[in-house]
Amino acid sequence: MNKNKSNNNVLNIRIFLFLLTLLLLISGAATVYAEKIELNYRLKWLFNTSVAGDIYADAKGFFDDAGLNVNVKQGSPEKNAINEIELGRAQFGVASADQVIRALDKKAKIVVIAQLLQINPMQWIYRADKPKIKVLNDLKGRNIGITFGGNDETIMNTVFAKAGISKNDVNITGVRFDFTPFLMKKVDIWPVYRNTQGVILKEKLAKQNEHVFFFNPADFGINFVANSVITSMEMVKNKPDIVKKFLTSLLKGWEAAMDPANEKVTLDIIKKLDKADNDKIRKKQLTATRKLIKPFASVKIGTININAWKQTQNIMLKEKQIKNKVNIENHLIQVNY
Repeated sequence: MNKNKSNNNVLNIRIFLFLLTLLLLISGAATVYAEKIELNYRLKWLFNTSVAGDIYADAKGFFDDAGLNVNVKQGSPEKNAINEIELGRAQFGVASADQVIRALDKKAKIVVIAQLLQINPMQWIYRADKPKIKVLNDLKGRNIGITFGGNDETIMNTVFAKAGISKNDVNITGVRFDFTPFLMKKVDIWPVYRNTQGVILKEKLAKQNEHVFFFNPADFGINFVANSVITSMEMVKNKPDIVKKFLTSLLKGWEAAMDPANEKVTLDIIKKLDKADNDKIRKKQLTATRKLIKPFASVKIGTININAWKQTQNIMLKEKQIKNKVNIENHLIQVNY
């Protein structure tokens, strides 16, 4: 009788300890879940190879590991990261330098915390059977495509000014998203994003045994900054720990996505979200993106090129795209990670 009672007591104690452990586990999990910080991150454009690091960080749980629940959202002209941040719909976003500087000229309270692209992907493609552009004056007499109102117009106008080329020295053709005028050889030099459209056009022409060159203004000292990570001044001031956690996780994703050793994993992640391109194109786009994000092994991804930002500001001032100097250096915050 006493033995059975003793056994029952042991059993009851074990059941109690089991239930207590289970309760603690459930309580702990609930606490972790409750403490996870909800954030919205608005990209500049659609999910494709050009945002490899952003979606890699999300897919591999880097944000989760930092206690962040980050909603990575596609961008569009209607869903602008700067507007979303100012309206409180997003805490972080991606914007090009011209967008940032225009917004600052209008007194927006935003800051740049990382520069993703060290080389601007906006370049011009032209056929290799045409004279190679070795100096800027080689542009004279060429038929050049420009998106009127686009940042490629701003960049090319700066090229012309630096070279002392007037609009009478060249033929300008307004372009849209249709590549037909270039493919039909009606336009000699065509604006493209080097790591996306540039890859597609190069591949298309290669099938016709035509080879191409790319004209990159940065090779001639014209550094116009492209995409960077932004947030609000309020976020940096009041929640610096969250800013650091977010950026550390994000750039960890970019470092991993740009590592050739992770190429297959990266391409698989991109493929799940990008249905527009085939595997071969995506692989070449990733290679091209890698050269823009990390042109040299010594470059730390996210490094802000202050001089390039100042040059971009000066270009926009000269082109009358902004009314006043915004002192851009005061809005660049290099967050160490």
